[in-house]
Amino acid sequence: MATIPLAERLRPRTIADILGQEHLLSEGAVLLKAIRSGKLPSMILWGPPGVGKTTLARVIAGEMNRPFIPLSAINSGVKDIREAIDQAKKQRYFDRPGPIMFIDEIHRFSKAQQDSLLGAVEDGTITLIGATTENPSFEVISALLSRCQVYVLKALEEDTLRKLIFKATNQDAELKQKSITIEEDHALIKLTGGDARKLLSALELLTSVEEKDIIINDQNVQAAIQQNIAMYDKGGDQHYDIISAFIKSIRGSDPNASVYWLARMLHGGEDIKFIARRMVILAAEDIGLANPNALLLAQSCANAIQFVGMPEARIILSEAVIYLASSPKSNSAYEAISAAMHLVNETGPLPVPLALRNSATTLMKSMGYGEGYHYSHAYDGNFSAQEFMPDEIAATAFYHPGNNKQENDIATRMAGWWGKKYGV
Repeated sequence: MATIPLAERLRPRTIADILGQEHLLSEGAVLLKAIRSGKLPSMILWGPPGVGKTTLARVIAGEMNRPFIPLSAINSGVKDIREAIDQAKKQRYFDRPGPIMFIDEIHRFSKAQQDSLLGAVEDGTITLIGATTENPSFEVISALLSRCQVYVLKALEEDTLRKLIFKATNQDAELKQKSITIEEDHALIKLTGGDARKLLSALELLTSVEEKDIIINDQNVQAAIQQNIAMYDKGGDQHYDIISAFIKSIRGSDPNASVYWLARMLHGGEDIKFIARRMVILAAEDIGLANPNALLLAQSCANAIQFVGMPEARIILSEAVIYLASSPKSNSAYEAISAAMHLVNETGPLPVPLALRNSATTLMKSMGYGEGYHYSHAYDGNFSAQEFMPDEIAATAFYHPGNNKQENDIATRMAGWWGKKYGV
């Protein structure tokens, strides 16, 4: 059994080895012309996972005989960027072009981290190649984007994927030793969705069995991939399953499980902004009025991680997750708006009571707008027991305070104001 994954064994070493992306790399194409001219601009490679962004960056550096400095936005901070730029300065000699700095998943860098690249890009200390699966217009700061060309990489087409399967089974030293028959490839190509890395991982899985004769068809592809989906499906079911486990662990008040699932997502490269958005929603939906500060802290966390970026953002996320998981829980606000929207759907647009309407003109006043309205601050305790809902649904209770210290206080105030009107 080889210790090097098939995808790595088949990684292209030259432009001629690259399958697909003809719009950029065929004769006369814009990127190939730039490479051959020796005047390579800084660039952003934008495309879905597994289409060869990292490979292309490495090949470009090799073809141009330029030093290659790789960084991952998931694991690198401003300090790492500065150290890499210092390294680049030491590798630059006379009028020779600077090293190529490759930043994988550049969209995960915070504004401060992206800002730290500007000077080195502008003065030619480095040629930047950033890779992203997200629209760079939204995820890369305008100052950096204006200094880069954006090249769009496309998901690999079926014919290209078939060429890759043929190359793997006929040229890879390990697979050539096996007797492999491909009866059908529809499921293999469909389930890997134009992602070369997924395709090769699935192919490696299918050919790792001990049988002398290996047959690949749609049925055994489906069975093998369903059993081993965690091996390559980080963007599919794993994404939804793990965020579900994360949310349920916080809702279930287990900070240890919550931090574990957070670590799983960070390790898998999940977008930290996606994690933070879900935490803001959870703070309102599952903690709510039992601890109103939870929403403030979740929002603060969402702002802070964008300012700081990874890897330090993991600490901020961990603090917020532990706080949310260990907070008292209430879904009363969620239940209240759900019940109110359900009733709105059933009853339609009921008229606003005249007393609550805005009497902005003489005509409106003559029609009774605002008549009988009690200005709450004019009464003892800033309260007057008036009707604020349409007659058809008067006294309908949507909000039912949860059984926790914060909402027990709310229930007491509600009972003092409204008596038994809302059943509190």
